[in-house]
Amino acid sequence: MKKKITILLSYIIFFFNTNLFANEHNQILKIGLLAPLSGEYKELGNSILYSLQLALDEINDEKVFIVPKDSGFNDDKKLIESIEDLKSQDIKIIIGPISKNNFRELKKYNEMVFISPSNIDPKFTNNIISIGISLESQLIALKKFIKKQKKRKTVIMFPNNDYAPLIEENLKKMDFQNAKIFKYSSNPEVLTGEIEILTNYSQRKKNLELRKKMFEDKEDAQSIKQLEKLEQLYTLGGVNFDSLIIIDFGNNLKSVLTSLVYTDVNQNEILFTTINQWFDESIFYENTIKNLYYPSIDYKEFKKYNENYFKKFGTYPNEITILTYDALGLIYYAWKTNDKINSINDFMFKNKIKGKIGTFSFKDRKVIQELDIYKTDKNKFIKF
Repeated sequence: MKKKITILLSYIIFFFNTNLFANEHNQILKIGLLAPLSGEYKELGNSILYSLQLALDEINDEKVFIVPKDSGFNDDKKLIESIEDLKSQDIKIIIGPISKNNFRELKKYNEMVFISPSNIDPKFTNNIISIGISLESQLIALKKFIKKQKKRKTVIMFPNNDYAPLIEENLKKMDFQNAKIFKYSSNPEVLTGEIEILTNYSQRKKNLELRKKMFEDKEDAQSIKQLEKLEQLYTLGGVNFDSLIIIDFGNNLKSVLTSLVYTDVNQNEILFTTINQWFDESIFYENTIKNLYYPSIDYKEFKKYNENYFKKFGTYPNEITILTYDALGLIYYAWKTNDKINSINDFMFKNKIKGKIGTFSFKDRKVIQELDIYKTDKNKFIKF
């Protein structure tokens, strides 16, 4: 399979460049691609290249061409060489790079526009537009959802790591009323103790033991019945919040959910939300939280994209590639709308743009995705 994919990749690159040179004197849209096509992250780069082939097939316009360049990953020297090569071919619009760490080098090329799948900052920055699913877009969706559910005491949880300042910066923009910030350790052994404090677990445990003692020595039917009910509980008394936003991923998220269940947080009363999980099915096998809500891209389009990708290339795409797929569609829309792309201002659309991941809006020089709310329920992703 790997040999087949390598041959196919070589064909795609050849196809891109052959058609480019054959049409260089026509009015065409030449789009550069900066991706790691070699080295440790070459599979990601190849997956991005395949996604753009799918987008080209759907656009079906012979005047649109991709010029791929290997920019490596966090390799400034290779990145600059690739940009200079694209610049020499008079290419002004670029998809990539994928990492925000490379952005400082892009500012030197004011005559070029870079569309990156990075999700760190949704603001237009000089000549860079990031179209990744930003935390700001997700928090906007969650804020609306929590308000609609009439929850008024929210705890916003996130790990105390290198990304904490970025999360805090985003939260300041949101103005969550009556929200409490709770930073926790990424160490699972420390985490449980911290969540015990958050949920007042020890006191609630004592409350239960004290209440049980009130009925233990009584033999009347009502007392026996009350004691039987108490024996079914782990704690007594509620927590001082009615909703949670957990800003975390993967195993860390699962550790947090497990600790919340261990401390007996009532799932029927407390709304559990998190950020975009890219429809990670491994969450199904965590027998902890029955209903977990989160903002996300359009599930049907995501599933359809994966199926089309597999049908054409015999493998499944990296999640980030659906963003580069949409990036090409966005560039094409700007080109057709303005008959040109000269600067970042050509992407200041008044209308909303529909893409595979959902709907974009471009307001105040910022990209915001209008995300839907999904929940996990009985091993399915359900749009709420």
